[in-house]
Amino acid sequence: MGLAFIHVPVPSEVIQDRLPDGVRVDVFNGSAWLGIVPFQMAGVGRRYLPGIPFMRRFPELNLRTYVVVDDKPGVWFFSLDAASLPLVLGGKFVYGLPYYLARMSLLWQEGICRFESFRRSSPMVMRCQYKPTSEVFYAKAGTFEHWATERYCLYSQKRPTANVKRVQVHHAPWPLQQVEVEIDECSILSAAGFDVSLDKPVCHFSTGVDVVSFPVESIQF
Repeated sequence: MGLAFIHVPVPSEVIQDRLPDGVRVDVFNGSAWLGIVPFQMAGVGRRYLPGIPFMRRFPELNLRTYVVVDDKPGVWFFSLDAASLPLVLGGKFVYGLPYYLARMSLLWQEGICRFESFRRSSPMVMRCQYKPTSEVFYAKAGTFEHWATERYCLYSQKRPTANVKRVQVHHAPWPLQQVEVEIDECSILSAAGFDVSLDKPVCHFSTGVDVVSFPVESIQF
């Protein structure tokens, strides 16, 4: 996969104002967090079946935050860019996720991952490079790494009047590494309406995990 977690703290009220009723922003050390996550998706398909041929491998980029619904912590996405039209359409209509089709590339050269994403429907651009710099470790309970990465469901809402949806997922703990990240250009935050600095992000790297998702649940408050 070659996945990077790029996190920045934001005041909790900035996030809460963007969430529907019943969805509460989660905080760590008194702050809410926005995560920019570039990675490569691989082996997409239904459980127990081979990957779908034209969706076996493609880059993706998401902008996320962390929430709690009915005491279940999870992830809330503000945007997801992908270089796969079937995934974009399926994510929008099945899960109600804010997917965008993008022209993207993820290339490894001499231990450095170079990532680019250009959204097709707007001028949103993300260009960065990252290089893992440590041995693999697994996050301990109570740490920021554990709080941000060990999330086992995602939430979404197709439209403001619709019920919130939950999709539970299962995966092994993330194998994490320290990472050096250089951001050449990034407008994903401003494209989502956030005025947030990326001067000192908290960053981690992972080679990735296999993720299994379960059917969509509708939540009524």
